[in-house]
Amino acid sequence: MQRSEDRILTTHAGSLPRPAALTRLFAQRVRGEAVDPAAIETEGRAAVRDSVNRQIETGLDVIDDGEQSRESFVLYMRHRLTGLGGEGTRVMHADLDDYPQYKREFQGRVTSADRVSNRTHLPKAVGAVTYADAKFIAAECADFRAALDEANGGFTEGFLTAPSPGIIAAAMKNEHYDSEAAYLAALGQALSVEYAAIVASGFLLQLDCPDLALERHLSYQDRPLGEFLGFVERVVETINQAIENVPRDRVRLHVCWGNYEGPHDKDVPLEDILPILQKAKVGGFVLPFANPRHQHEYRVLQKFPLADDQIIVAGVIDDLTGFVEHPEVVADRLENVARVVGDPRRVMAGTDCGFDTSAGMGRVTEDVVWAKMKAMAEGAKIASRRLGLG
Repeated sequence: MQRSEDRILTTHAGSLPRPAALTRLFAQRVRGEAVDPAAIETEGRAAVRDSVNRQIETGLDVIDDGEQSRESFVLYMRHRLTGLGGEGTRVMHADLDDYPQYKREFQGRVTSADRVSNRTHLPKAVGAVTYADAKFIAAECADFRAALDEANGGFTEGFLTAPSPGIIAAAMKNEHYDSEAAYLAALGQALSVEYAAIVASGFLLQLDCPDLALERHLSYQDRPLGEFLGFVERVVETINQAIENVPRDRVRLHVCWGNYEGPHDKDVPLEDILPILQKAKVGGFVLPFANPRHQHEYRVLQKFPLADDQIIVAGVIDDLTGFVEHPEVVADRLENVARVVGDPRRVMAGTDCGFDTSAGMGRVTEDVVWAKMKAMAEGAKIASRRLGLG
């Protein structure tokens, strides 16, 4: 995992806007309509190439495939894991219940037919969960590598994302295993195939773990904090087992409170979960410090310092607002994080979360997304000069 030796490196949290035609195909497939798999593959490959080129043109350093070949950061696993079927449900975020007007508007927005909802058409675990065939992740890695080779440089490193066992266990209810522990263990073993394949292909692995914060005001909203923290402990233990053969410095872990615009006034504080997150055997963390609810929490890194060999990808761009951050604001945020970390070389600039975590659900239009990314790159240059890098 590269460090910001000569300048603050820039990256993002994973998903980027998908073309309308590809989004439509994904939505149709999720609804059970007949869709030509070859059409999705063709559209997906073209979208990956375009996403890679746009990232490089915008000045990003550590880039990915934009998750273009996936319908969702987590729901794509329905096509890669055995044992998933039926249709489950997901409780509503606890923070919305106090705001009935906003809740009605929110529910209408997230159930649109032209989008892939992360609340409807959710599969459940109805049989033994295994990774169906390594060819799926191999093909994804090959398509990303081809796009990078075609781009012929202009970036520092490539990464691919994969979901944590915990977010799958939370979103896809267990109706097969006799315990949560057994379900998590099966998921960890299955996902280890994808984790290892990503790293073996020469890419960084980003573990997407919104469950480690989000589930406090979802699955555990009516239960004591201690029970939720116990869940976080169990998921981190499962992750460590799943990546035990993956070099620590090839893995970064992304945690957030849910990629949705809402009150977020029921979010668990970072201070409550960070000590447990730090038990994960990873080389760095991707944390949101740009949105209005959590931008102050960079200070927690001073109370609970990272290990000397770890980096922090600081979210300095809010992925849920149409505001284009001023480069000076980006620079200020990066300087704040560098100050508490104590070493700017261990700080990278990033986004709070992905821009389109489920196809079509992104709140920010594509033109604004790229303007935000450009502002991040410009802000990182300003911060680099101020911090004495380069």
